[in-house]
Amino acid sequence: MTDRIFIYIACGDIKEARKIAGHCVTERLAACGNILHSMESVYWWDGDINHEQEVVLILKTQAKNFKDVEKAVKSIHSYECPCIVALPITDGYQSYLDWLKSESAK
Repeated sequence: MTDRIFIYIACGDIKEARKIAGHCVTERLAACGNILHSMESVYWWDGDINHEQEVVLILKTQAKNFKDVEKAVKSIHSYECPCIVALPITDGYQSYLDWLKSESAK
C-alpha cells in the first residue's frame, strides 16, 4: 500500500503551514493537511545548535505527487533547507485510503 504517503513538513509558523496546506489541497497535490501547532526543534545549523519553536504540517497524498508537493513547498517555504520527507502508508481503513487517492488526483 505504498502508493499513498504522509509528507512531514516542519514550518516556521502557523501562517506558513496554512499557506502551504491550502495551496497543496487547492491544487489537488494533497487530499488533506493536518497542522500541529507547536513543537520544539533542536538541530545543528551553520555550526551551532539551535532551539526553535516550529509547526508541523502533515500532508496526505499519493506517492506520485511527492515531487510536485516538494516543488510547491520549496517555492512557498521560508527556510533555506526545509524538512520535506515522505512516510509510506503501509495499511489503513480502505474507505479512507480510497478517499485520499481520489481527492489527491490532479
